[in-house]
Order: sequence, then C-alpha cells, then structure tokens
Amino acid sequence: MHKILLSIKFLVSILLFVSTLHAVDLHWENDYDKALEQAKKEKKLVYLFVGADKCKYCDKYKKTTLSQKEVIQRIKKDFIPLYMSRDQDLIPEKFELYGVPRHYFLTSKGEIITEYQGIWDPSGLYSLLDEAISEKDNL
Repeated sequence: MHKILLSIKFLVSILLFVSTLHAVDLHWENDYDKALEQAKKEKKLVYLFVGADKCKYCDKYKKTTLSQKEVIQRIKKDFIPLYMSRDQDLIPEKFELYGVPRHYFLTSKGEIITEYQGIWDPSGLYSLLDEAISEKDNL
C-alpha cells in the first residue's frame, strides 16, 4: 500500500512539473492580421519570427533561446509573438522568406521597425528587443 501511494505521489509530481513547463510558453500567433490587431489592442509591438519546417537553425534557436523562461517573459512583456513558416503560411510579400531564421519587429500597423537574420543567445536577443523598442520611439 505504501509503495502505491509513493507511486501515485511521484506520478502527480511529474504531471505537475510537465504542466508547469507547458504553462511557460509564448503562445505564438500564426495569423499576421490577428497579431497586428492584438498588438494594437494591447499597445505592443509584434515580433515576427519567419522560419521553415526543416530548418535546423530555427529548431536550435527555439530550443536554446526561445524555450527559456526569462526570454519568454521578456518577449511577452512588450511584444505579440508571431511565428510564420515559409513552407505553410501565407506571408505578406514585404517580408523576405529565405535566409531563415529571420526576425522582424513591427508596429501594430505592420511597419517594419527592424529586421535581423540568424540565431542569438538570450543576451543577444535582449539587445535586439531593446533596440526595436527604442527604434519604435523614433518613428
């Protein structure tokens, strides 16, 4: 009986841990127009991450940088995260589809504030986020 109770407690602990991991997520929008509407409503910028289905650099960036709790919180604070796959989504023509991962920081009207290509560690991404916010103030 004691072993069964320990097993149940262990399983519940694992389930709580896993659910906590999933609670810290960016909840990427995949619809460009909806992201702009949400940004306007929440008075935020849009962080558009253009990737591809089979992009090892996109996957690495997601796993090493975009999965970190502090990064997620920082993005959520000032940005509406928008992910679009060049292989599956209808991406507006003004955005470059090749050379992924590609990152755009946009106003709620869809104006491009800044654009970057590549992957970064968290401190590099924080610099880009700060730059987008300061550039927005110059528009």
